[in-house]
Order: sequence, then C-alpha cells, then structure tokens
Amino acid sequence: MRVRDLVKRYRNTEHNAVDGVSFEVPEGELFCLLGPNGAGKTTIVSILTTTLNATSGEVRVAGHDLTRPHLVRRNVGIVFQEPSLDMNLTAEENIRLHAILYGLYPWRPSWRLMPADYRTQVRELGEILGLDGQLSRRVRTLSGGTRRKLEIIRALLHRPRVLFLDEPTAGLDPRSRHDLWAYLRQVRHRHGTTVLLTTHYLEEAEAANTVCVLARGRVIEYGSPAAIKDRHTRPELVLDARDRAGLRRELLALGLTVADGEPLRVRVDPSGAQRVVRALRTELTHLQMVQPTLEQTYLLLLERAR
Repeated sequence: MRVRDLVKRYRNTEHNAVDGVSFEVPEGELFCLLGPNGAGKTTIVSILTTTLNATSGEVRVAGHDLTRPHLVRRNVGIVFQEPSLDMNLTAEENIRLHAILYGLYPWRPSWRLMPADYRTQVRELGEILGLDGQLSRRVRTLSGGTRRKLEIIRALLHRPRVLFLDEPTAGLDPRSRHDLWAYLRQVRHRHGTTVLLTTHYLEEAEAANTVCVLARGRVIEYGSPAAIKDRHTRPELVLDARDRAGLRRELLALGLTVADGEPLRVRVDPSGAQRVVRALRTELTHLQMVQPTLEQTYLLLLERAR
C-alpha cells in the first residue's frame, strides 16, 4: 500500500481534514494509525477503502490505483468503526449475503444448502471468536461485542490481501480481544495479509511494525514503536530511600531533574544509570530502570502538537 500527499477537504471548511499525508505499508505488515478524535484516521481509512473520494493525492492499495475502485474492493476487507450489519437477518445470513456478493459461493436459500466449504469456514471463524452458538440468532438480539466479532468474520471471509480495522476491538472484553488478535496473527502469518489498524488501545499499537501518529490531519511522527520511543523519551530510573529528602538533594546536585511524586524518578540514558547509582551515598530501598511506554510517548507528541 502506498499513499502520497493525500489531501481531503470537506465542503465549506477552512482546513484540510487530511493534510498531505504520506506513508507506505509493505505486504504482510501490521500498520497502525494513531491520533485523537478528529485527527483524520477514519477519513484516511474511508478513502483507502474507496467509500470517500480524496481531494488530491496518489494512493495504491493491493497494487491497484483508487481510480479502479472495483479492483481495490475485491482485495480488501473492512471493519468500520460504525456497525454495518443488517439487524433483521441472522448472524449467519449476514455472512452468507457477504459471501454471495463477493462471488465466493452460489446463492442458496438456507444454511444447510450452502456448500460444505462455506459451512466449514464459517464454523471455524465462529469457534475462534466464540460465535459458533449464536450464528442462528438475529443480529438485533446480539450484544455490541458479538456484533463486532460478526463484522470481523464477514471481513475475513474472502481472505483479503489488505484488512482495514477501524477500532476493531471496541466493545470487546479482554478475553475476546486476546482471541481476536491471536487469530489476526494467524491470518497474517498464513496468508501474508497486510493489516491497517486504527485503535485507542496503545498496547495494540505496540505490536505494529510501523506506527503513524496523526494530529489535525498531519503526520507528526512515523516509524516503529521502538524508534518513536527512542526519539522522544528516555528510560526512567526509579529510586527510593528512607531518607527521601536526602536522596532528592543528591540527585539534584548531580544535575538531574527529579519528577514529582513518590518514589523519585529521573530520566537518564541507560549508560549513565550506573554512574548515577555509584555516586549516591544515601542508602537505597528501591532501584528500578523503567522503559518508556508508547502511550507515554504518544501523549508527549500530542502535547507538543497543540
């Protein structure tokens, strides 16, 4: 997937919703778009999946230009942020309709008359996501989390080359989230599926090969989670002592900035941590080197972008 200078401006607005965004996603990668509400994530996904026209820019998805949307659509699977299920059909009927529209299987009026390959595939997906006992229920009777799982099954049915997941685990309990990501890892490894993810769960973004951080429609950071953290944050040395005031004075005398709170925290390069500890005379009761999280780095980037 390749995006070059993508711009989207809605009518009667003064600013671009997406403002010159560029990125590339190699085949088989997990790529994550991060950003607060209104940063442009869903707009970008809508453009890449051909449900919204760009104002300008060059985009290729699964080897196809967006000017040939029918080819793009046959090669992508989509789980939108907002539900897109038929509430009056059963869960299985929603899946069957999707399979028929994609030309995967011939139309049959009931589950029992569908080809064995279809029934096997649906059962396997249902078992993985815990839906096997609910496929005959009407969608309007299902919980929000169960509906989400159903949308994911539907998006994966035709084994797309690129899978777009816009907040896919919203509404799922921790166990379901874990099971879903275990399955998505299988999909990527078995089929080389490229995954573009938007999420508010930073631990999900940590698993991405590449993260693109957006603010006000622009890219403010881009790279692997580890590289982004290294560029903007340093590990913290966490220390404590019975004589906490004395320890604080020593740290300040070494020219270190001590964060407010208990225990005491100072940011140092790993190579300098040993030097700091050796220089201290106060007896320590706690010593720990803590690596920065992507969430801490992400919040720092958003603060700088204000």
